[in-house]
Amino acid sequence: MEKKRNWKEYNEKLVRRGEILISMDFIKNWEKELEKMNKNKKGRPYKYPDSFMYFLAFLHIAFLPFRQLEGFLAGLSRYIPEIKAADYTTIFKRLKKIKIEFPLQELNNDIILALDSTGMKVSSRGEWMRHKWKVNKGWIKVHVAVDVKTKKLLALEITDESMGDGKMLRPLIKQAKRNGNGKKIKAAYADGAYDSRDNFNFLDKGGIEPIIKTRKNASTKARGSPARAKKVREIKEIGYEGWKDKYKYGNRWAAETFFSGVKRIFGETSKAKSVKGVFQEVKLKFLFYNILLSL
Repeated sequence: MEKKRNWKEYNEKLVRRGEILISMDFIKNWEKELEKMNKNKKGRPYKYPDSFMYFLAFLHIAFLPFRQLEGFLAGLSRYIPEIKAADYTTIFKRLKKIKIEFPLQELNNDIILALDSTGMKVSSRGEWMRHKWKVNKGWIKVHVAVDVKTKKLLALEITDESMGDGKMLRPLIKQAKRNGNGKKIKAAYADGAYDSRDNFNFLDKGGIEPIIKTRKNASTKARGSPARAKKVREIKEIGYEGWKDKYKYGNRWAAETFFSGVKRIFGETSKAKSVKGVFQEVKLKFLFYNILLSL
């Protein structure tokens, strides 16, 4: 029987999200954080702590362009003197350089990953962007590894549109191991784009069950990858539908669900103009959505 959603609890979580993300807690530690950041720093000292920049980053990603963000801070500083309004160029430069790290996840069980990629539009400027970046469609690819149980993001890589999904399995798995806080990766779900002998061998060597859809005409002979040949034989013996049911292949959609949430809340088009700016903006979108899921 399908478990019914507790709508009261769900609504309270959504309300709580807004409260956390627009938190003014950075004011309490403003001076202490700046002192720590500027210790042994060469050159001009920081005027604004990183916690304040993350606050501005969320406002920019979710609501306000940089110039309007400067106006917002100017108005807010009339009521909260501790906030020292920054001009939009300062905000832009700091957000472009701010370090983005996904916090270690406290997981109770072994990790089961879902790997996938999606496209994010880099601009609505069409031909100019395609010519400037020498790309075909004017979008980038975001590659993720999501924990199936918690639905949290454990790995993120951003590439141009030409990068094949299969080549990103190895770096995603390595990053997920670091962010998984020591938990063992038990299995990895992925679609046929990740079907290669190299990927099967890499997962098998790490003790990770490869739940990857193989090609219909895949050979049952090892040919350099006994792990892949074993999976091919199993699919042929019980049939694709039987294999899907046995391994609950629908868990692969955890990654797609994460993509859907990011795009629904923050949109799928970047406002930034530079390559570095686009990558930074997209990373922030995924970071903030991961925070929302933790509430």
